[in-house]
Amino acid sequence: MILSVVIICIFLPKQPRFRFEYEKGKIWMHEDLIAPYNFAILKTASEIKADRDQILQSVYPIYDNHDEIKTEETERFLNELEGKWESSGLDEREKPIYKAVVTQILSHVYDRGIIALTKKFQANGADYNFSLVKDNVAQNKNTAEVYTREKALAYASTIIDARRDIKEKDWLKKMVADYIQPNYAYNEQLTDKLITEALNNISSTRGMVQRGELIVANGSMVNNEVFQKVESLRKAYEEEARIGGNRNVVVLGQFLVVGLVVTLLMVFLYLFRLDIFSNNRLLSLILLVITGMLFVLSWALKLKISNLYYIPFCIVPMIVRILFDTRLALNIHLLMVLVSGFFVPNSFEFAFLQVTAGMVSIYSIKTLVKREQFLMSSLIILVTYIVGFLGIVLIRDGSLADIGYGSFVPFIVSVGLTLLAYPLIYAFERLFGITSDVTLMELTNTNSSLLRELSYKAPGTFQHSLQVANLAEAAIYKIGGNALLVRAGALYHDIGKMQNPQYFIENQTKGYNPHDGLTFEQSAQIIIAHVNKGVDLAHKHQLPESIINFIRTHHGTTRTDYFYNAFIKAHPDKLVDEHLFRYPGPIPFSKETAVLMMADSVEAASRSIKEPDAENISNLVDKIIEGKLIQGQLKNSDITMQEIEAIRAIFKRMLMSIYHVRLDYDVKKVKTEE
Repeated sequence: MILSVVIICIFLPKQPRFRFEYEKGKIWMHEDLIAPYNFAILKTASEIKADRDQILQSVYPIYDNHDEIKTEETERFLNELEGKWESSGLDEREKPIYKAVVTQILSHVYDRGIIALTKKFQANGADYNFSLVKDNVAQNKNTAEVYTREKALAYASTIIDARRDIKEKDWLKKMVADYIQPNYAYNEQLTDKLITEALNNISSTRGMVQRGELIVANGSMVNNEVFQKVESLRKAYEEEARIGGNRNVVVLGQFLVVGLVVTLLMVFLYLFRLDIFSNNRLLSLILLVITGMLFVLSWALKLKISNLYYIPFCIVPMIVRILFDTRLALNIHLLMVLVSGFFVPNSFEFAFLQVTAGMVSIYSIKTLVKREQFLMSSLIILVTYIVGFLGIVLIRDGSLADIGYGSFVPFIVSVGLTLLAYPLIYAFERLFGITSDVTLMELTNTNSSLLRELSYKAPGTFQHSLQVANLAEAAIYKIGGNALLVRAGALYHDIGKMQNPQYFIENQTKGYNPHDGLTFEQSAQIIIAHVNKGVDLAHKHQLPESIINFIRTHHGTTRTDYFYNAFIKAHPDKLVDEHLFRYPGPIPFSKETAVLMMADSVEAASRSIKEPDAENISNLVDKIIEGKLIQGQLKNSDITMQEIEAIRAIFKRMLMSIYHVRLDYDVKKVKTEE
């Protein structure tokens, strides 16, 4: 417990918490808020974005003027002209004309400038302003004032077309294109540096609040301006506390709060679930789940995720409910949400949504009988989140205008992550040796390999187990208990009979009884051995310990009275060792195991009734249950006489239904007992 508290306190945020709760558009419910010191008013995100956009528009991209390109391209043209002219086959007398035209074109376009446009600066149109740097002197220009390569080629084409003395216009246009390249080059590094410096100079504040100034009065509306002032004060307070606050004092406060919550949980377990309180393994599991969820919350707060509703808080009550019970799940969830409320914004809204969703997650799987209930539970949780969120928005804003589909994404993600409870439950079962309702559901599937083997090798025992399961399940529903557990225990309680099925009367065929060739002691030992054989078989197939307990206890320490009495009758003068005829036990130690013992004995005995009328069935049930009470087989089970009377009535009614007994007989006595 102490280790859990320490771990939680280590990971929780350490800055002191701003003590006021407030929402934009709501009434200020606290006392008048007076500025305790001078602080700057922070700009909103939209204001900072507007400043950023303005800065980006005011900073011109930098281009370098490379004059050498004009000289290089002109010289290259002159050097290559002779070779190209010879290969063209043109008249040598026309060469000076062509040479003069190209030289004129190159001189003009390079003097005006050829630029390579940058797409990121064309957001507001094709042309944009830029700074041209030449000899460390910047000159502001617009791209409309200079050529692009395409415009330069178009200009050259126009000049050539206008000259009548040029015959091979296309040949000349193609040649000119080889010598037109941008001489205004974009300087990305210098431009990015200027933009970064400009953005770094953006102020995150606008104005100051002076010490002693009234920020908001009690009962006044928290409008946009007031909200921004209070938000600025909160951040200034948290920053000051982070830098100058006493971290050890904060840790002490967290230790007291978390320690109190964990202590309350321990008190609850001591008062209402002593079995868990006394089991360090189960305590470790519960504290591990709580610590894990609060660690996830702390991690999310440090990462500053956009919305804390992404965290699947409902996974904890769901896991605890399935592994333990409803009361414990609700208690843990409430305490965990209370601790979380100290560290999240809008803590009341957060607590309301998480508590209601957690309660729904617990209620929706109160009786888990199908795997599909996980999906249905998740859908119900999602509906709860949405309804609760819409209600809060209506109360807070009085309008749904600002709600978009994105507002519900965190809840959808959270509910989706809640489905991880299914594999986590399996992992916890394996690590901590717990049997959940999910596992019990799988075990009660009669198509499981072990039950199929039982139905094949010992069909009579299998049918007996099914009837016992129905009786025990109905009884436990009536008095309260784990119906899934008792049904699973009933289906597997006689699996030990598979090794010698012919020695048990429900599997014997007419005219043959293998006990005829055995002594009474040998027969009794074979019958008794099915308990230990069942335990060994259960261990081999890795059945949970809670199911194995039903195998051990379904006969308790009773005797095999048939063979015991037969031995005494056959050997009246011989000393009998009673241990040879008695089951090893232990006796039942829970409601579920006690109900199974009674259901098993009643169902087996009912098969021997020759005339199964109402009176005989009633007398049989009374005799069996009274016998268990007299032998002290039920003294360790947490069951009352009132519950036993209810069980009697259930057994009588169901057996009468099984044997098609009509209730219009003289059953006044039976009805009186029920």
